[in-house]
Amino acid sequence: QAQLVESGGGLVQPGGSLRLSCAASGFSFSLASMGWYRQAPGKERELVATITRAGGSTNYADSVKGRFTISRDNAKNTVYLQMNSLKPEDTAMYKCNAQIGVVNYWGKGTLVTVSS
Repeated sequence: QAQLVESGGGLVQPGGSLRLSCAASGFSFSLASMGWYRQAPGKERELVATITRAGGSTNYADSVKGRFTISRDNAKNTVYLQMNSLKPEDTAMYKCNAQIGVVNYWGKGTLVTVSS
């Protein structure tokens, strides 16, 4: 059974950093394109970042370019999101996504709150 488990969220002050992790199991991680999405209260879900199967290509939302970095370790079946220079508008539930062909898997999410 495919499973994605996010961790690393929490409360951080503006300008701070967090590193999110997403541990995958139950499917061939190295065959999946991975992504991080977020949804703030009252807003639609938005794409944050994606990374290809071998990690050779990444894509970021304009709002996080230069501040966030997505990476993956296929040996550990884990994808990461390093978030620096956090802003209050980054506050959201962050969810991990795995895509293999037309099949999508989602984690339950980890909450990030940026506040002083």
